Amino acid sequence: MLTDRDVETFGRRGYLVVEDLVNERVLGNVRDEYARLMDRLFDQWYAEGLVDAPRAGMGFWEKLDVAYRGGFDWYQPFDISLPFDGITEQTPFHFGPAVFDMVTDGDILNAVEALIGPEITSNPIQHVRIKPPERAVAKDEIRAHVVSTDWHQDQGVTLPEADGTEFVTVWLAITDATVENGCLKVAENRFHEMMPHCPRAQTALADRCVPNGSVPVPVRAGGAVIFHPMTPHASLSNESDGYRWSFDLRYSVTGQPTGRSHFPEFIARSRSDPTRELKDWRAWRDMWEETRGRLAESPHIPQHRWDGSSPHCA
Repeated sequence: MLTDRDVETFGRRGYLVVEDLVNERVLGNVRDEYARLMDRLFDQWYAEGLVDAPRAGMGFWEKLDVAYRGGFDWYQPFDISLPFDGITEQTPFHFGPAVFDMVTDGDILNAVEALIGPEITSNPIQHVRIKPPERAVAKDEIRAHVVSTDWHQDQGVTLPEADGTEFVTVWLAITDATVENGCLKVAENRFHEMMPHCPRAQTALADRCVPNGSVPVPVRAGGAVIFHPMTPHASLSNESDGYRWSFDLRYSVTGQPTGRSHFPEFIARSRSDPTRELKDWRAWRDMWEETRGRLAESPHIPQHRWDGSSPHCA
């Protein structure tokens, strides 16, 4: 549970580092669930003749490294959302019981409740982020969830419908996030207005709005950095020899627009009526599967508000 001082710090700085937000059971279950998913993907690639048979004792990170260096589609099958465009009925994603338990973890929701109140919706703008060593990244790789992330505000990646919505981002570390392996960096005390963004390789702050200074925010596995939606932040590049793993989890006040209304939301906590809370991970998965089928047959729906015609982006 956050203290009054924590809440005051968040209100003053626009972000808060919370160590040990979730326990080792939550982390272990997520790691195990993704290891099983990785095993299934690797077995499929082997059956297709794309990789050699896995060596005895070959673990998650070794298989992931083979997948990344081989150019196989490992990211979207790991993600907990649908992509920006190109959605088909076969577009993969991952919604399992361990991830659901993480998203609805009581300790996370307690922290969120201290900041936005007791009626909490799981906002669908959420992603897994697994970042390879920068030296291994292909030159044409632009996905913000894989490479270092450009400066942005989380409000900037919502649609205008959510401009009045109260929400927070819980950036949860699954592995230690260090300066060396590309932890986040934050511009302190600059979260009072929306700044223009430009649709470049990533949706990023316009050049004139990029902060001159920043504060790195390393956090251990199980800890989190919690952001106000207007707080500018980015990530350092991963200069280590290993991968860095985190999740972006977002929570908004129930009844307020999520900023991506064509994606499914659910009530994670309701103090006024707990019977409204979603408790079954399979219902969460089914909502996303129904959404995938609907969007696969629909015209493209933009997920961002910015286009290159802005004078800020010239």
